[in-house]
Amino acid sequence: MQRRTLIQASFAAGALFLGASFTAAPALAQGSWPTGKAITYVVPFPPGGNTDTLARVIAQPLSQALGTPVVIDNKGGAGGSVGSAIAARAPADGYTILGGTISSHAINVSLYSKLDYDPVKSFTPVAMLGSGPLVLVVPAASPYRTLDDVLAASKSKAGVGGLSSASPGTGTSPHMALELLAYQTGVKFTHVPYKGSGPAVQDVIGGQVDMMFDTTLIVGPHIQSGKLRPIAVTSSKRLESLPDVPTIAEAGQKGFDMGSWQAVFAPAGTPKAIVDRLHAEIMKIVATPEVQARLKSFGMLPSTMTPADLADFQKAEVAKWAQVIKAAGIKAD
Repeated sequence: MQRRTLIQASFAAGALFLGASFTAAPALAQGSWPTGKAITYVVPFPPGGNTDTLARVIAQPLSQALGTPVVIDNKGGAGGSVGSAIAARAPADGYTILGGTISSHAINVSLYSKLDYDPVKSFTPVAMLGSGPLVLVVPAASPYRTLDDVLAASKSKAGVGGLSSASPGTGTSPHMALELLAYQTGVKFTHVPYKGSGPAVQDVIGGQVDMMFDTTLIVGPHIQSGKLRPIAVTSSKRLESLPDVPTIAEAGQKGFDMGSWQAVFAPAGTPKAIVDRLHAEIMKIVATPEVQARLKSFGMLPSTMTPADLADFQKAEVAKWAQVIKAAGIKAD
């Protein structure tokens, strides 16, 4: 993929289902924002992941609404830290936005000993796109059927580190869900990091690992096929797609609530009028039936947070994960 990809050309597939829903905004007054200069949408992860896919879902209609090109720039590395640092250094003029996540804008600041940006001070929150609850699953042949079963079994194996739990890597949201469960229950688990969700879920299906957390996008098909058994979901409410699966809070761990969230940020100091316009246009896009359906296909719950709501939420997330990471003694360096 080229470094800078024009959305109108690269996202033709998305335009098929989104293009009819949006009309281009009338030309803006001379000297106003945007002036026709392209807006760079930095994605701090490689092409093909959820953050990249969502950026392309948002960018095409955003380009039409603003009457200016919106260009995706993938800058992956260090759990979103590389691209986030690049966006943080960009001019605060409305021509750079960033696809931020729970990793890049809440977890990494405590996970890495050195970060070239501050997730709160270096950015202005623009819009929350949505949050993807995770599902705790075990192999179909596992004897564990409830969260109490899992906790009791892990306690009984404390001498060998407890039950094993796979994840797509250290510091990822599935890993953090495990550490949050350990933090809140005092039960030990053995984290088994993989290079991606694909090999992790296959080893859980095969019984080489006892369990794992991941999104419905990853584990949903294996639940439907009967290869994995869902134990509980991490959100505060049950999922429409898994109505019979309790939340972790319902299963006895009150207050447990987490999701792998996706949001849009701009460099700190971006004028409020520009942030407000970006927020309004992105929220219109997120509210369309097409995008709502796309988000839900990712296992995400769409959001209606204001920029101020997102700012408060992000600060709370930074504080929460700092406690969990410190208690677990995790470092990604």
